[in-house]
Amino acid sequence: MYIIAIAWLYVALLVSVADTSVVGGVLTFLFMGVGPLALFLWLFGTPARRRRRGNDAEPHDPDDSGSAP
Repeated sequence: MYIIAIAWLYVALLVSVADTSVVGGVLTFLFMGVGPLALFLWLFGTPARRRRRGNDAEPHDPDDSGSAP
């Protein structure tokens, strides 16, 4: 999955460098490169986050005050 992210940033960087103005290049890189990539990584990372959240959840005893008896 990370190879897709690296390739997308590479292409977005090349397109933004080819832009005629600096402001246009920065905006192109942000809105065509970083924005969609962040959305892609967030969407495709959701199953892993759910698995991590499910595995890290330990049973909690509400009567346990945390002190030794």
